[in-house]
Amino acid sequence: MKLGAFSVSLTVKDINKSKSFYENLGFQVLGGDITQNWLIMKNDNCIIGLFQGMFEKNILTFNPGWNENGKNLDSFTDIRDLQKQLKATGIKFQSEADESSEGPASFIIEDPDGNPILVDQHR
Repeated sequence: MKLGAFSVSLTVKDINKSKSFYENLGFQVLGGDITQNWLIMKNDNCIIGLFQGMFEKNILTFNPGWNENGKNLDSFTDIRDLQKQLKATGIKFQSEADESSEGPASFIIEDPDGNPILVDQHR
């Protein structure tokens, strides 16, 4: 099962302070829009998302179809196929992708400790 690029989406109180903090750790802005209170930052192969006022908890995030640089992969497992595989194992979903559609979609599951996992396909 290929889940795509991995990042941790962090809920932050002050995106400007968080941006400065992570820049001091060597992270650089990869994407996002600070005026909309979200940034994607990268340090080598480590990717984090900073999100102010969008989520209650930190979230483990996977992006099918993308590599760790946010570039499209030639080959990847579509999110609807991932969802079907996970359903077959008995995993419960907090939200589901529409299996009758194509293109961008997402679903959310939780691990046994209640940590949210977002699988978010952008293409």
